Amino acid sequence: MERKISGGGEFVNQAFDSTGDNETSFSGNGNGVSNGDHRAVRASVVSAFGHDTLDRVPHIDLYRNAGSISGHRAVRPSLQELHDVFQKGGDISVPDTLADDEESSEGFPSDDLESAVPVEKKKGGPIKFGWIKGVLVRCMLNIWGVMLFIRLSWVFGQAGWGLGIVVILLSCVVTTITGLSMSAICTNGIVRGGGAYYLISRSLGPEFGGSIGLIFAFANAVAVSMYVVGFAETVVQLLVDYDSIMVDPLNDIRIIGCITVVLLLGISLAGMAWEAKAQIVLLVILLAAIVNVFVGTFIPATETKKTQGFFNYQANIFMENFTPDFRGAESFFSVFAIFFPAATGILAGANISGDLKDPQAAIPKGTLWAILITGITYLAVALSVSACVVRDATGNMTSFINNTFMPAEDCNGPSVAACELGYNFSSCVTNPDSCKFGSMHNFQVMTMVSGFGPLIIAGTFSATLSSALASLVSAPKVFQALCKDNIYTALHFFAKGSGKNNEPIRGYVLTFLISVAFILIGDLNVIAPIISNFFLASYALINFSCFHASYAKSPGWRPAYKFYNMWLSLVGAVLCCVVMFVINWWAALLTYGIEILLYIYVTVKKPNVNWGSSTQAVTFVSAVSNALSLSGIEEHVKNFRPQIIVLTGSVRTRPALLDLAHSLSKTYGLCLTSEVFVGPRWKVLQEMNAGMEKNQLWLHKNKRKAFYTAVASDDFRQGADALLQSSGLGRLKPNILMMGFKRDWRSADTQAIKNYVGVLHDAFDFEYGTLVLRVPQGLDMSQFVEEEEEMMKAAKEQEAQEKEVMSNGAKGKGRFRKSKNSSQQVLTTRVSVCSPPPPQEAKINDMLLEASTQFQKKQSKGTIDVWWLFDDGGLTLLLPYILTTRKKWKDCKLRIFVAGQPGRTEQDKEDMKTLLIKFRINCSDINVIDDLHIGPKSDNWKAFEDMIEPFRLHEGGKDKARSEALREESPWMITDEELSSFEEKTNLQVRLNELLREKSSSANLIIVSMPIARKESVSDHLYMAWLDTLTKNLPPTLLIRGNHKSVLTFYS
Repeated sequence: MERKISGGGEFVNQAFDSTGDNETSFSGNGNGVSNGDHRAVRASVVSAFGHDTLDRVPHIDLYRNAGSISGHRAVRPSLQELHDVFQKGGDISVPDTLADDEESSEGFPSDDLESAVPVEKKKGGPIKFGWIKGVLVRCMLNIWGVMLFIRLSWVFGQAGWGLGIVVILLSCVVTTITGLSMSAICTNGIVRGGGAYYLISRSLGPEFGGSIGLIFAFANAVAVSMYVVGFAETVVQLLVDYDSIMVDPLNDIRIIGCITVVLLLGISLAGMAWEAKAQIVLLVILLAAIVNVFVGTFIPATETKKTQGFFNYQANIFMENFTPDFRGAESFFSVFAIFFPAATGILAGANISGDLKDPQAAIPKGTLWAILITGITYLAVALSVSACVVRDATGNMTSFINNTFMPAEDCNGPSVAACELGYNFSSCVTNPDSCKFGSMHNFQVMTMVSGFGPLIIAGTFSATLSSALASLVSAPKVFQALCKDNIYTALHFFAKGSGKNNEPIRGYVLTFLISVAFILIGDLNVIAPIISNFFLASYALINFSCFHASYAKSPGWRPAYKFYNMWLSLVGAVLCCVVMFVINWWAALLTYGIEILLYIYVTVKKPNVNWGSSTQAVTFVSAVSNALSLSGIEEHVKNFRPQIIVLTGSVRTRPALLDLAHSLSKTYGLCLTSEVFVGPRWKVLQEMNAGMEKNQLWLHKNKRKAFYTAVASDDFRQGADALLQSSGLGRLKPNILMMGFKRDWRSADTQAIKNYVGVLHDAFDFEYGTLVLRVPQGLDMSQFVEEEEEMMKAAKEQEAQEKEVMSNGAKGKGRFRKSKNSSQQVLTTRVSVCSPPPPQEAKINDMLLEASTQFQKKQSKGTIDVWWLFDDGGLTLLLPYILTTRKKWKDCKLRIFVAGQPGRTEQDKEDMKTLLIKFRINCSDINVIDDLHIGPKSDNWKAFEDMIEPFRLHEGGKDKARSEALREESPWMITDEELSSFEEKTNLQVRLNELLREKSSSANLIIVSMPIARKESVSDHLYMAWLDTLTKNLPPTLLIRGNHKSVLTFYS
């Protein structure tokens, strides 16, 4: 409940070290000089203010994270140092920089990119890319896939170029909105490696990030096999054309695919520099193939090409291809579903964010430019082909009519424009199987249209291989970032990197194995829509992340990129979700199912990370909003909840008290564990501030749904009084005070007793319900906590010394032996403090340890005996009922004991039974105690008299003057007059204890109405004697007194 601080001790900043520049001593002659010592102050501080000061001017180094790759971060003096320096008169040394640990909390070297300012390129340093090579090139290569050469003409043949433009523009709208959202997120702070996973996890938290990160990395790994199989199919088709099949088409696809992925893995393992060079070569080939298409449209068509539907640019062909002509089961949505996966390459640059020189500038610029360039390219190629190629063509010379143009009225059926140009393809209506050419039938239209057909094949190879290479690099990078964060502890093996670029070699091998496994399947038509949906789920969460962060209105949301809109991002998220169902409804449901399961897994595991996500910001906003809305609602008895402030001291000091309070408030109300630090404020503040976060973390780690708060005060009562008056917020304000019984009251000093009882009086004054718990073995476990901390400290010191020795390697066996002995000596010295106690004391300690955990265990079958002697508003009945709803107490039945008048036992029992029925509270038994008025047994009364004897004044037999003198000398002692005035109430406590021992000695928990001491009438020691007598020699007993306002009602 309270902690006393004795002794001195200056405040020490753990960030200080002796190598820092010496600060001016503020003791001595007042001129900043003491004993001839003077600090050489940084020039920037002096020039800014003109005098010596501990304050630091604003600088970027003061805001770096621990583990910055520069190796140092600047430190500023703490507020206590600035505030206390004159008072303490001590020398304060604040170093300009602080050397951080070489490893981050994850156990890997930190790559804090805020330190990555432009510097001269050092030979052998990590490879970093700019926005063109790192983002633009990769995104364009990924977006320019096989769709451009194989299926684009078919898409525009089905949808017409009117709806075809809508298909491309709609795809670009989705990707552009996602690009804008991604630009906003990645310019709101430093972006490290991990791409989409990093952006989502740092925005929405580990639950969303961890779930999408795993499926996104898996999607990239499987995408490698998809692209490689596409490449292998094209190669096998060429082998078929030249009658060069090795085994059979399916096995040839597998053989070529495996060889290809091995070569791609070799390029990736060679390093990012080689991979980037390979991407440039592939880009050149791809650009040449695209130019080849445009060149081919201007080369006059041969007779063979005309029979296959290609006539160069013709206005009538262009107009004929404007309207849609969906055939079979195709529709706008099915055609859109086929085209959209071609646009899912916009994260190729973001996925290697850790390898970019300036991710904040490169990702937005490169991604948006890539979307614009590829969108224009798709439109230009598609429209060019639509103006040159008819939908249906036979490829037969017999379709040639004559060398003159046919009049429009003589042409009918499909390809009227071709008929007008002298070619009759009307047989495609009567015999569709005879038509093998035209944009609706021939997937090799681009090869036919181009100026040099083999270059289109090379472009197809380039498109597939570049996409496969990008995915092969992306998957391990994203997976490594996910594993580094240790969200899935089983995958932490893959977090380790190698080489100057921290390459995820283990991730490459895993991606390779996954790719080979799916290549061996050979046919990926089933898996393809799932992969597309995985990518779309990532896009949806990126958009939602931007919306969520904007909606939360957190002061930390300050993206440098301003061309975004929160509602547009929300529309983008919804569009992505809709497109997922458009592409494949069962794949969309499967994606959502996997993501939900992973989300639940991460939520249950509760990874120990804190990234300041927008989820936390929205939770805070919602909490404030709900608290404010509650404040505007008048309290109602039906909505009463126990909101308990518990004077536990440190959260580990009185575990039984905390556990019982937690059982009462869990899921029902507020639980506030409190500690009063007693002593001069300047002495206790450091310990109090240091313990705030530590105690709250302990509560969270041990799944105690409670808060921790502390105050510093000159005495315990003042601190508790401050807590009672100021704790809580609006309706979330404690209404119950809970504390432990002071077992040592007979040996404690008078002021301690006065403070303890005074807290109870204050609780009554502030209209708190009041609970006092007494456990036979006691509640205070502070000695065990201190011993445990001492042992842990000793173990850490030993571990640190052993690490230091191991780090020295083989520099000297003698030093190793000496250090080892030294560490053992440290541990031995520490353990000697906690040497085994005598057998009797050890037995008591074991009993105390067991009692401290009794409310953490499931309670055996038994009873909770409720002695509801005084009507206090129903709190004495409500709290035990709440306990019976808990899993640990569900096997305990309520037994109710009430006071009754002699001769009215049955009537009183029926009245109580009726009341309980109306309250809808079940109990196993109702007992009416009708002999409370009988005096206590003489031996029990004698025991009470012996208890209070040291505190009695015995002024009755003395004259008046002497009596008054004794009262003035010892006003806290129990007078004969007081004892006589409250004789009946004293008898009641002794008698009640007799009845409690008689009827409730086997109960799991006893609940008793707490007696109240009138202020200025009952002395503190007499009141403590009442409480002690009432609860002694009993099982765990909880004294309860409500604030006499109803907490129970039988009205609906």
